[in-house]
Amino acid sequence: MSEEKGFYKDLNSLMQFPKEGVFSTVLAKGDDYNNTLMCLAAGTDIDTHTSTKKGVVQVLKGNGTFKLFDKDIEMKPGIFIFMPKDAPHSLKAEEDLAILLILTK
Repeated sequence: MSEEKGFYKDLNSLMQFPKEGVFSTVLAKGDDYNNTLMCLAAGTDIDTHTSTKKGVVQVLKGNGTFKLFDKDIEMKPGIFIFMPKDAPHSLKAEEDLAILLILTK
């Protein structure tokens, strides 16, 4: 795929929910950005961590809880979350959960 000419992907057709854990696929990546589709099985936790990049999480499917700093955010389709770099965050998928993760410098 050529980034210069643009491209598209059907995220619904790319979603794969494992029996446990996380499935992820990189959609587009460059020196200063990384766009990834992440699918988490119900009950999956991602422990508190940080990133050296700014991030956006767009919830596509499912439900869960996202913790940003000390705030719990209900994850459901349509929720947009912005994270500054070095922000502590974690998440829990209460049911199969699909998110678009966009990291930038």
